[in-house]
Amino acid sequence: MGLAKTEIFTDQQNEISQYAKVFGHPARVAILQHLFKTDSCVCGDLVTEIGLAQPTISQHLKELKYLGLIKGNVEGTSVCYCINTENWIKMKEIMSKFLDQDIPKDKDCC
Repeated sequence: MGLAKTEIFTDQQNEISQYAKVFGHPARVAILQHLFKTDSCVCGDLVTEIGLAQPTISQHLKELKYLGLIKGNVEGTSVCYCINTENWIKMKEIMSKFLDQDIPKDKDCC
């Protein structure tokens, strides 16, 4: 398989694609929904709630944390996760601009 050649695209295009990728797995969507519902939780809670193995949940949390959509605080031997509000708002603004694009009504396409 070839390289993604992400360097030929704008920073904004790369950022939008990273957000789309993170939302591309239902487990990550479920994790985010649970975090919004509970305001914060420990990885073990997510294992029980979502029904996936702990290493799988940890990998999904890693992806969400890498993009900055969530953050985690160490509490004893556990990590408590929550939505990173500042980055969530930033992501919503970027994605809204992209998704709010419309084809002009007077333009006949294809």
